[in-house]
Amino acid sequence: MREKADKDEAVKKYMTRTVENYNCWRRIWQWLVTKFWYGLSYRFIYRLEVYGQENIPKTNDYIVVGNHLSTLDPPLVCHVLPHPVAYMGKKELFYHPFLKVMLDWLGTFAVDREKVGLSTIKTAKSIRNTKKWVLGLFPQGTREKGNEIRKVTKGFVGLAKATGCNILPIGITGTDKPTKIPFTGKIIVRIGPIIELSDDTDDMFNKWIKAIEELTGFTYVPEEV
Repeated sequence: MREKADKDEAVKKYMTRTVENYNCWRRIWQWLVTKFWYGLSYRFIYRLEVYGQENIPKTNDYIVVGNHLSTLDPPLVCHVLPHPVAYMGKKELFYHPFLKVMLDWLGTFAVDREKVGLSTIKTAKSIRNTKKWVLGLFPQGTREKGNEIRKVTKGFVGLAKATGCNILPIGITGTDKPTKIPFTGKIIVRIGPIIELSDDTDDMFNKWIKAIEELTGFTYVPEEV
C-alpha cells in the first residue's frame, strides 16, 4: 500500500497540465512519432483509408471522441487530424519511468479512472486555451474486440460542456487485427459531422452513440443495470 501511495504521489504532477506544457516541442515530437513513424506503418502495412476529413473544424473548439479497439488508436487519431491531440491516460501507465516520459512528451496526461477530479477539468480547459491542441478521449475506457460497443462512460459529454467544446466522433475499424506484413492490414477511419454542444448531455451522448454505430457498423450494447 505504501509503495502504491508513493507512486500515486509522484504521478500527481502529470494530472494537472497547463498551457505551457503543451508547447511547440511536444507538438514537434507528436508530429514525428504519429505522422512520420506510425504513418509509415499505417500507409504501407495497414493501407489506411480516411473518410470525412471535411468534417474536421479548422479551430480547436472540439474534443475528439472515438471507439477503442487497440493501442494503435491514439497515434492513429493524431495521424489523421491536423491538430495535435492530448489524451487522457490512466495513472497506472505513469508508474513506469520510461513510459511516463514518452506519454508526457506526446501530450498525454494522467487520470485516476476511479475518481476523475478537478485536475482533469483544469487540464481540459488548458488544452482548449492553447488554441492549437484538442482533447482526445476513448470513452469505452478499455479496448474492445468484436463488432460491439460496450462499457461507454458518459464523462466526455461533461468535459465537452465544461470546456465549451463540440464533439467530433471518429469511427475506427481494423486496428484490432495487427500484422507486420506489408499491405496485408486494413484500417478505415471515418470522421462524422460535429455534434454541437448542448445543455442536454444525454442527447449529446445518444448522438455520439448513433454516430459511432453508423461510422463503424458496430452495435452499441448498454450496460445492464
